[in-house]
Amino acid sequence: MTNPSGTDRQRRDPIHIVSYDPGWPAAFEQQRSRVESALRPWLVGPVEHIGSTSVPGLAAKPIIDMLARVPDYGTGDIVGAMSSIAWTHAPEAGDEQSRKWSFCFPDIGRRTHHLHIFEAAAENWQSLLTFRDYLRRHPDAAVEYGRIKEALAAADAHDRPRYRAGKAPFIEELLGQLNPSGE
Repeated sequence: MTNPSGTDRQRRDPIHIVSYDPGWPAAFEQQRSRVESALRPWLVGPVEHIGSTSVPGLAAKPIIDMLARVPDYGTGDIVGAMSSIAWTHAPEAGDEQSRKWSFCFPDIGRRTHHLHIFEAAAENWQSLLTFRDYLRRHPDAAVEYGRIKEALAAADAHDRPRYRAGKAPFIEELLGQLNPSGE
């Protein structure tokens, strides 16, 4: 499927886990400044580098995950602002219920960056930072998480739902240990 601008709307990239690349922080910084400029009227807090590429030494898909927050899901023309800097709106299942938008750069089929823009009051964005920060402080946990991802990708590099579901128990268990009350 192609959108009106001709950008490929289908993810064609297989799940490919690679060794940590020390260039990932610089790749994040390059797009961070552009995203912050585009979202300046609505941005709450800094744009954060999240996901596996934000954890030194962790094997990952070579796609820079980013997190931004805005005051309200109904805030301004987020899609237009991101389109103005050549980011592609890439809605995912559950975005509306999660009170977020998803964007890719340069396009969905060959993305190098993936941005998640959450409503600041949404419940789930903080867990992304908690998980990242834990893995940064606990390299042994990061190595274990990397092994899980590599095994899942090796089993079927095209089954994204299976890959996500396979990572979930590790993530949920770790977050549950960090916040045993579930609050």
